[in-house]
Amino acid sequence: MKVPQVVIVGRPNVGKSSLLNWLARRRLAIVDDMAGVTRDRMSYLMEEDGRFFEIVDTGGMGIDDADDLTQQVESQITAGIESADVVLFVVDVQTGLAPLDQEVAKRLRYVDKPIICVANKADSQALDSQADEFYRLGRGKLISCSTLANRNRSELMNMIMERLPAPMESEAVEEPIMKVAIVGRRNVGKSTFVNNLVNADRMIVSEVPGTTRDSVDVRFELDGKEFIAIDTPGLRKSKSAAKSNIDFYGTHRAKRSVRRADVLLLFFDASQRIGKVDKQLASYIAEHYKPCIFVVNKWDLYHGRMPTERWVQYLRDTFQTMWHVPIAFVTAETGKNVKALLNHSQMLFKQSLSRVPTGQLNRLIRDALEHHPPPLFHHRRPKIYYATQVGSQPPTIVLMCNNPGAFPASYRRYLLGVLRDQLTFGEVPMKMYLKKRASTDKKNEIDSSSKKETETGS
Repeated sequence: MKVPQVVIVGRPNVGKSSLLNWLARRRLAIVDDMAGVTRDRMSYLMEEDGRFFEIVDTGGMGIDDADDLTQQVESQITAGIESADVVLFVVDVQTGLAPLDQEVAKRLRYVDKPIICVANKADSQALDSQADEFYRLGRGKLISCSTLANRNRSELMNMIMERLPAPMESEAVEEPIMKVAIVGRRNVGKSTFVNNLVNADRMIVSEVPGTTRDSVDVRFELDGKEFIAIDTPGLRKSKSAAKSNIDFYGTHRAKRSVRRADVLLLFFDASQRIGKVDKQLASYIAEHYKPCIFVVNKWDLYHGRMPTERWVQYLRDTFQTMWHVPIAFVTAETGKNVKALLNHSQMLFKQSLSRVPTGQLNRLIRDALEHHPPPLFHHRRPKIYYATQVGSQPPTIVLMCNNPGAFPASYRRYLLGVLRDQLTFGEVPMKMYLKKRASTDKKNEIDSSSKKETETGS
């Protein structure tokens, strides 16, 4: 189960970024009177009553971006809504019900997730009655609050906590079906690969670029297990893609398939150099923390003439931040290495679902700290008190410490590398957060485990 997400949406200038900062009790998002400042999604990991969740800010719906990035902003908003477990629909009490509020409500009409309508800027109790008009939107439970006057924060947090999904149960449930998406630029053999998986001409295969125009789910069985393969449209450079609606929607659906897949197979053509589209897809996959395999297709044309090591090094040099991603060489047309590729995909899927015992995690972090202590910060060495895994898909680790800002980026990379090397999910993306331990939290598992082992040894 992934870390739950609480996503903030609404028209421009209703105080969405202020709400994020207010709930997080930190200045994270830029707050400005100019509409359209927020474009990308911004997330922050929060802990409340022992539950972890991510609070996510999004851009304003319906804005016409000055730099012609409206489509990209809207895509980010859509991705946020799709990944949300709870939606905060923010409106402005002082300006009242606006036509864009109604447009946002229409967009949320078919969202089957808990929605809270947050009537912001109710700076005094006298303004609460003005919030009643937002009941006409018919979207979510209404609450008046004010980020400026600090009104009703605890009431809003209680509403959020009540609507979060139930914590993960330790008992295993029915084995999930793995969804594997096949992505790549045009004519790299994605549809041929899907046809080979299902042992049928399920997808149209043609030399004409852009034959596949929509994302298609195809169910198939392997060794008695059921899977879903998602064939996606081939992508091309964004300037060319803007020429037709078909290309635009194909790109949108391919990206949506990335977001809903469990494992991604990023296809490359062995006869072609890696291009801009390949890099954009890899970046999008990494941005969404999806397990991935780099698949070099049509290898039969080069087997014996080019060593695989050259392509491996080429991929590693091109995608230096994705060094953990496995690499496979296949021939989709003949089925060579296809089954091995699917078996490896299952391994990644299982890794993304893995959970590590808290004791093991704390011992691992303690050993990492002893082997390579963090650098001094203002003449003092920062401390990590304990570690815990708070989610999966992707595996999400939280390190509770005395001062997150005291750990430089290089040391964070070191800790992440230790986790990746020593735990069972070394080939999948991970999230690692350093959080300041609350004053009421006296837990110190790393020091206590060290003391116990010392006492046992003596």
